[in-house]
Amino acid sequence: MNIFRNTLVAAGLAVFSVSAVSAPLFIPQAAYASEVKVIVNNIPITNYDIQRRAAFLKLQHKSPADAKQDMIDQTLRDIEMRRLHVNITDQAVDQAFANFAKKNKMSPAQLTQVLARMGVTADHFKQFIRVQMGWGQALGARSRAEGGNSARSAVEAMLKKGGEKPSATEYTLQQVIFVVPKRERGAILGKRKREAQALRARFAGCDKTRNITKGLIDVTVRDLGRVLAPELPPDWADPIKKTKSGEATQVRVTDRGVEFIAICSERQVSDDRVAELAFQTGEGQDKKVEELSKKYTKELRDKAVIIER
Repeated sequence: MNIFRNTLVAAGLAVFSVSAVSAPLFIPQAAYASEVKVIVNNIPITNYDIQRRAAFLKLQHKSPADAKQDMIDQTLRDIEMRRLHVNITDQAVDQAFANFAKKNKMSPAQLTQVLARMGVTADHFKQFIRVQMGWGQALGARSRAEGGNSARSAVEAMLKKGGEKPSATEYTLQQVIFVVPKRERGAILGKRKREAQALRARFAGCDKTRNITKGLIDVTVRDLGRVLAPELPPDWADPIKKTKSGEATQVRVTDRGVEFIAICSERQVSDDRVAELAFQTGEGQDKKVEELSKKYTKELRDKAVIIER
């Protein structure tokens, strides 16, 4: 798991909260009336893009006057992502969007309506999410290139401070997915959920999962291997931590269908990888990420051809 990606995404998706009740009415200019205001390495930025970013910055309690420069930075980062072949899938973006909606006690459809009323639009927010995620991967690659062996550096930094290597729980996990095609979701989701719950009730260890799923249609069993607690996906972290070894989490409905995670085993470990994770999530890392991001973005600006109209 990339700590830079996680840090930036968490920051990007927590910078504001929305309320369907208090959202002011905002009627943006029609997209067809937009005109190109900036060209960044042959990529156009329109006044419509800038208007939406100004509305977004306002939600973050930042100056809308920075909208043009913010869009230039985002475009530069997007271009760099493409150069590095960083591909963030639509599914990953939609999941992040849905998670944000859930944290604000809304459905994705409700969040879409609110963002439209605020002049941001869901498409603009999703593009912001996509670039945040991809930029995090770019920063991670840059950090590894500049920092060498981050695990060794983390251990050395801790020992210099007189600290011992931290420990963490390492889980061996297995994922069971009852696949539900989107076109059939409305018709069979309830049935698939009952089937998943019935299978979970019969769960008796990861070594027996494939035997008890024989004969079941569209059921996928994936061995996820060993995962340290700090690396658990946010959506699954709490359910996994609350589940005992040899048992399975509660059934959840996801974009793939209905699924649960089996905890095959768990143990406490203390090694260089744990030290690296602890060091990455410790004090000062947010500042280091921000500094690296500014430095990287400035380099891209210096090399870019930016034409403002």
